[in-house]
Amino acid sequence: MLSLLMLLLAIMTAVTATGGNKQSAQTTQSPSFFYGGCGIPGIPGKHGTPGVPGRDGRDGRDGREGAKGDQGLQGKTGPQGPPGDKGPAGVKGEEGAKGEPGAQGSRGQKGEPGPMLFKNWKECAWKNLNDGKDSGLIKDCVFTKNFTDTALHVYWTGALRIASCNSCCKRWYFTFNGAECSAPLPIDGVVYMATGGNKNLHRVRHIEGHCNNIHKGKVRVGFWIGNCASYGNADGYTGWKSVSRIFVEEVPKAQA
Repeated sequence: MLSLLMLLLAIMTAVTATGGNKQSAQTTQSPSFFYGGCGIPGIPGKHGTPGVPGRDGRDGRDGREGAKGDQGLQGKTGPQGPPGDKGPAGVKGEEGAKGEPGAQGSRGQKGEPGPMLFKNWKECAWKNLNDGKDSGLIKDCVFTKNFTDTALHVYWTGALRIASCNSCCKRWYFTFNGAECSAPLPIDGVVYMATGGNKNLHRVRHIEGHCNNIHKGKVRVGFWIGNCASYGNADGYTGWKSVSRIFVEEVPKAQA
Protein backbone atom coordinates (compact mmCIF):
# COMPACT_ATOMS: atom_id res chain seq x y z
CA MET A 1 0.00 0.00 0.00
CA LEU A 2 2.84 2.41 0.88
CA SER A 3 4.68 1.66 -2.42
CA LEU A 4 1.53 2.43 -4.36
CA LEU A 5 1.17 5.82 -2.72
CA MET A 6 4.79 6.73 -3.41
CA LEU A 7 4.41 5.79 -7.05
CA LEU A 8 1.38 8.04 -7.43
CA LEU A 9 3.24 10.97 -5.87
CA ALA A 10 6.15 10.50 -8.24
CA ILE A 11 3.91 10.55 -11.27
CA MET A 12 2.16 13.71 -10.07
CA THR A 13 5.53 15.40 -9.56
CA ALA A 14 6.75 14.56 -13.06
CA VAL A 15 3.63 15.89 -14.66
CA THR A 16 3.95 19.14 -12.78
CA ALA A 17 7.57 19.56 -13.81
CA THR A 18 6.90 19.18 -17.53
CA GLY A 19 3.61 20.98 -17.92
CA GLY A 20 4.14 23.96 -15.58
CA ASN A 21 6.08 27.15 -16.07
CA LYS A 22 9.57 27.78 -14.77
CA GLN A 23 8.30 29.57 -11.68
CA SER A 24 6.06 26.73 -10.65
CA ALA A 25 8.89 24.21 -11.33
CA GLN A 26 11.11 26.08 -8.96
CA THR A 27 8.51 26.27 -6.18
CA THR A 28 7.30 22.67 -6.38
CA GLN A 29 8.96 20.41 -3.79
CA SER A 30 8.81 16.67 -3.28
CA PRO A 31 6.73 15.06 -0.59
CA SER A 32 9.84 14.09 1.26
CA PHE A 33 10.20 17.72 2.20
CA PHE A 34 7.04 17.67 4.25
CA TYR A 35 7.52 14.32 5.89
CA GLY A 36 11.25 14.45 6.57
CA GLY A 37 12.13 11.79 4.06
CA CYS A 38 9.48 9.35 5.35
CA GLY A 39 6.41 8.17 3.52
CA ILE A 40 2.78 9.38 4.09
CA PRO A 41 1.03 7.63 7.03
CA GLY A 42 -1.17 4.78 5.93
CA ILE A 43 -4.94 4.32 6.45
CA PRO A 44 -5.75 2.86 9.91
CA GLY A 45 -6.44 -0.85 9.85
CA LYS A 46 -9.73 -2.60 10.76
CA HIS A 47 -10.43 -3.70 14.34
CA GLY A 48 -9.62 -7.27 15.14
CA THR A 49 -12.20 -9.95 16.04
CA PRO A 50 -13.25 -9.80 19.75
CA GLY A 51 -11.74 -12.48 21.91
CA VAL A 52 -13.67 -15.32 23.61
CA PRO A 53 -15.33 -14.23 26.93
CA GLY A 54 -13.42 -15.31 30.01
CA ARG A 55 -14.74 -17.80 32.54
CA ASP A 56 -16.71 -16.78 35.63
CA GLY A 57 -14.70 -16.13 38.73
CA ARG A 58 -15.07 -18.16 41.91
CA ASP A 59 -17.99 -17.42 44.27
CA GLY A 60 -17.11 -15.28 47.24
CA ARG A 61 -17.50 -16.51 50.82
CA ASP A 62 -20.80 -15.91 52.68
CA GLY A 63 -20.82 -12.71 54.73
CA ARG A 64 -21.48 -12.61 58.45
CA GLU A 65 -25.08 -11.98 59.72
CA GLY A 66 -25.56 -8.33 60.65
CA ALA A 67 -26.68 -7.12 64.08
CA LYS A 68 -30.46 -7.06 64.74
CA GLY A 69 -31.92 -3.58 64.14
CA ASP A 70 -34.17 -1.63 66.52
CA GLN A 71 -37.90 -2.47 66.51
CA GLY A 72 -39.87 -0.21 64.17
CA LEU A 73 -42.82 1.98 65.18
CA GLN A 74 -46.29 0.40 65.30
CA GLY A 75 -48.16 0.86 62.05
CA LYS A 76 -51.59 2.50 61.71
CA THR A 77 -54.72 0.43 62.35
CA GLY A 78 -56.09 -0.96 59.13
CA PRO A 79 -59.70 -0.48 57.99
CA GLN A 80 -62.42 -2.51 59.67
CA GLY A 81 -63.13 -5.77 57.96
CA PRO A 82 -66.58 -6.75 56.68
CA PRO A 83 -69.11 -8.06 59.27
CA GLY A 84 -69.00 -11.75 59.91
CA ASP A 85 -71.75 -14.15 59.02
CA LYS A 86 -74.82 -14.25 61.27
CA GLY A 87 -74.54 -16.96 63.87
CA PRO A 88 -77.13 -19.69 64.22
CA ALA A 89 -80.30 -18.95 66.18
CA GLY A 90 -80.23 -19.88 69.84
CA VAL A 91 -82.27 -22.66 71.28
CA LYS A 92 -85.77 -21.54 72.30
CA GLY A 93 -86.18 -21.49 76.05
CA GLU A 94 -88.86 -23.38 77.88
CA GLU A 95 -92.15 -21.59 78.50
CA GLY A 96 -92.62 -20.50 82.08
CA ALA A 97 -95.45 -21.64 84.26
CA LYS A 98 -98.68 -19.67 83.93
CA GLY A 99 -99.42 -17.50 86.94
CA GLU A 100 -102.66 -17.54 88.87
CA PRO A 101 -105.28 -14.90 87.92
CA GLY A 102 -105.40 -11.85 90.15
CA ALA A 103 -108.34 -10.89 92.33
CA GLN A 104 -111.14 -9.01 90.57
CA GLY A 105 -111.14 -5.30 91.28
CA SER A 106 -114.07 -3.41 92.67
CA ARG A 107 -116.50 -1.83 90.23
CA GLY A 108 -115.95 1.88 89.68
CA GLN A 109 -118.61 4.53 89.77
CA LYS A 110 -120.44 5.27 86.59
CA GLY A 111 -119.04 8.39 84.98
CA GLU A 112 -120.80 10.98 82.94
CA PRO A 113 -120.75 10.39 79.19
CA GLY A 114 -118.17 12.39 77.33
CA PRO A 115 -119.36 15.79 76.18
CA MET A 116 -120.79 16.30 72.73
CA LEU A 117 -121.15 12.68 71.67
CA PHE A 118 -124.17 14.07 69.88
CA LYS A 119 -125.61 17.55 69.43
CA ASN A 120 -127.93 18.84 72.11
CA TRP A 121 -129.97 21.79 70.86
CA LYS A 122 -133.46 23.25 70.81
CA GLU A 123 -135.31 25.89 68.81
CA CYS A 124 -138.39 27.71 70.10
CA ALA A 125 -140.14 29.36 67.14
CA TRP A 126 -143.48 31.12 66.66
CA LYS A 127 -145.24 33.27 64.08
CA ASN A 128 -146.92 36.68 64.38
CA LEU A 129 -145.85 37.33 67.95
CA ASN A 130 -146.74 41.03 67.56
CA ASP A 131 -145.62 41.99 71.07
CA GLY A 132 -145.84 45.74 71.62
CA LYS A 133 -144.54 45.85 75.22
CA ASP A 134 -141.73 48.33 75.91
CA SER A 135 -140.11 46.39 78.79
CA GLY A 136 -140.18 42.87 80.26
CA LEU A 137 -140.03 39.24 79.06
CA ILE A 138 -140.90 38.65 75.42
CA LYS A 139 -140.54 34.85 75.37
CA ASP A 140 -138.60 32.07 77.08
CA CYS A 141 -137.39 28.66 75.93
CA VAL A 142 -136.79 25.90 78.50
CA PHE A 143 -133.69 23.82 77.70
CA THR A 144 -132.18 20.70 79.35
CA LYS A 145 -128.40 21.02 79.75
CA ASN A 146 -126.63 17.64 80.02
CA PHE A 147 -123.21 18.62 81.39
CA THR A 148 -121.73 21.05 83.88
CA ASP A 149 -118.53 21.91 82.04
CA THR A 150 -120.14 23.15 78.83
CA ALA A 151 -121.45 26.43 77.43
CA LEU A 152 -124.76 27.51 75.94
CA HIS A 153 -124.87 29.00 72.47
CA VAL A 154 -128.00 31.15 71.94
CA TYR A 155 -129.36 33.47 69.29
CA TRP A 156 -132.49 35.40 68.42
CA THR A 157 -133.71 36.19 64.93
CA GLY A 158 -136.89 38.13 64.16
CA ALA A 159 -138.33 41.60 63.53
CA LEU A 160 -137.62 44.43 66.00
CA ARG A 161 -138.41 48.15 65.83
CA ILE A 162 -138.72 51.48 67.63
CA ALA A 163 -141.11 54.18 66.31
CA SER A 164 -142.19 57.82 66.49
CA CYS A 165 -139.20 59.20 68.42
CA ASN A 166 -135.98 61.18 68.04
CA SER A 167 -132.66 60.15 69.60
CA CYS A 168 -134.29 57.09 71.12
CA CYS A 169 -132.99 53.57 71.92
CA LYS A 170 -134.32 50.15 73.02
CA ARG A 171 -132.33 47.13 74.20
CA TRP A 172 -133.12 43.39 73.72
CA TYR A 173 -131.17 40.79 75.75
CA PHE A 174 -131.01 37.16 76.95
CA THR A 175 -131.36 35.82 80.50
CA PHE A 176 -130.60 32.38 81.99
CA ASN A 177 -132.95 31.47 84.81
CA GLY A 178 -133.80 35.16 85.14
CA ALA A 179 -130.21 36.54 85.22
CA GLU A 180 -128.12 37.99 82.41
CA CYS A 181 -124.95 36.19 81.39
CA SER A 182 -121.79 37.18 83.31
CA ALA A 183 -119.25 34.80 81.77
CA PRO A 184 -117.97 36.17 79.62
CA LEU A 185 -120.44 39.07 79.10
CA PRO A 186 -124.17 39.83 78.59
CA ILE A 187 -125.72 38.77 75.27
CA ASP A 188 -127.68 41.74 73.92
CA GLY A 189 -128.38 44.12 71.04
CA VAL A 190 -129.82 47.64 70.66
CA VAL A 191 -131.84 49.59 68.10
CA TYR A 192 -131.20 53.34 67.97
CA MET A 193 -132.93 56.05 65.91
CA ALA A 194 -131.71 59.65 65.66
CA THR A 195 -134.71 61.25 63.91
CA GLY A 196 -137.93 59.33 63.46
CA GLY A 197 -140.93 61.30 64.68
CA ASN A 198 -143.06 59.79 61.94
CA LYS A 199 -141.15 56.52 61.27
CA ASN A 200 -142.26 52.97 62.06
CA LEU A 201 -139.64 50.68 60.49
CA HIS A 202 -139.76 46.94 61.27
CA ARG A 203 -136.45 45.21 60.52
CA VAL A 204 -135.24 41.63 61.06
CA ARG A 205 -132.43 41.62 63.65
CA HIS A 206 -129.99 38.92 64.83
CA ILE A 207 -128.57 38.76 68.39
CA GLU A 208 -126.14 35.91 69.25
CA GLY A 209 -123.58 34.80 71.85
CA HIS A 210 -122.23 32.12 74.26
CA CYS A 211 -122.59 31.87 78.03
CA ASN A 212 -120.44 29.78 80.44
CA ASN A 213 -120.83 28.62 84.05
CA ILE A 214 -124.40 27.43 83.74
CA HIS A 215 -125.40 24.35 85.78
CA LYS A 216 -126.65 21.21 84.10
CA GLY A 217 -130.35 20.43 84.14
CA LYS A 218 -133.33 22.64 83.29
CA VAL A 219 -132.37 26.15 82.14
CA ARG A 220 -134.97 28.81 81.36
CA VAL A 221 -133.56 30.89 78.49
CA GLY A 222 -135.49 34.19 78.25
CA PHE A 223 -135.55 37.00 75.65
CA TRP A 224 -136.35 40.45 77.08
CA ILE A 225 -136.82 44.12 76.06
CA GLY A 226 -135.76 47.18 78.08
CA ASN A 227 -134.31 50.68 77.89
CA CYS A 228 -130.78 51.54 76.84
CA ALA A 229 -128.46 52.95 79.49
CA SER A 230 -128.75 56.76 79.74
CA TYR A 231 -131.86 56.80 77.51
CA GLY A 232 -135.49 57.12 78.52
CA ASN A 233 -138.41 54.97 77.48
CA ALA A 234 -139.31 54.56 73.80
CA ASP A 235 -141.99 52.77 71.78
CA GLY A 236 -140.59 49.26 71.13
CA TYR A 237 -142.10 46.35 69.18
CA THR A 238 -141.02 42.70 68.89
CA GLY A 239 -142.07 40.47 65.99
CA TRP A 240 -144.41 41.50 63.18
CA LYS A 241 -146.04 39.34 60.51
CA SER A 242 -143.06 36.94 60.42
CA VAL A 243 -141.48 33.98 62.27
CA SER A 244 -139.46 34.71 65.38
CA ARG A 245 -137.16 32.12 67.00
CA ILE A 246 -134.89 31.52 69.97
CA PHE A 247 -132.14 28.93 69.35
CA VAL A 248 -130.30 27.18 72.22
CA GLU A 249 -127.38 24.72 71.81
CA GLU A 250 -125.04 23.04 74.33
CA VAL A 251 -121.41 23.23 73.15
CA PRO A 252 -117.91 22.62 74.59
CA LYS A 253 -116.31 25.56 76.34
CA ALA A 254 -114.08 27.79 74.27
CA GLN A 255 -110.30 27.39 74.56
CA ALA A 256 -108.56 29.58 77.10
